[in-house]
Amino acid sequence: MKRFLILPVLILTLLVANPASSADYQKGLTALKSGDYATALREFTPLAKQGNARAQNNLGQMYFWGQGVPRDKKTAVKLYTRAAEQGHAIAQWNLAGMYFLGNGVIQDNVYAHMWFNISASNGAKVRSNMRGVLADMMTPSQLEKAQDLARECVRKKYKGC
Repeated sequence: MKRFLILPVLILTLLVANPASSADYQKGLTALKSGDYATALREFTPLAKQGNARAQNNLGQMYFWGQGVPRDKKTAVKLYTRAAEQGHAIAQWNLAGMYFLGNGVIQDNVYAHMWFNISASNGAKVRSNMRGVLADMMTPSQLEKAQDLARECVRKKYKGC
């Protein structure tokens, strides 16, 4: 009998929890945009720990820029990676930029191109065509490797790329 109660309780829990998570995210985003970094940090941190990709990406940006937290590019990379592995296109673009510039990771044009390519295929609308700029800087073998890695990463659903 108890087995049959689990599914309705789970569904009810998800329905009740989602609006609060959404409200907390929106509160954090509003705070971030207004420069209230303490509130943004308070709202985004638990959501990021729960796996919210948008919160992870925004928290990554806060660590990258040192907004309300000490500037820490390695932590930014970790947060971008967690969100990117969930298919968050902007986090994928941010992660690509970290590889392109060598911020928090060893500079790597192949991985930068791979993530720029993946983020573009996921609809990231960015201000510049970094994928094209980067491709012009790469050798044909590097470009081929980046494209192969991107295909493999998509096949693995972005996990462990």
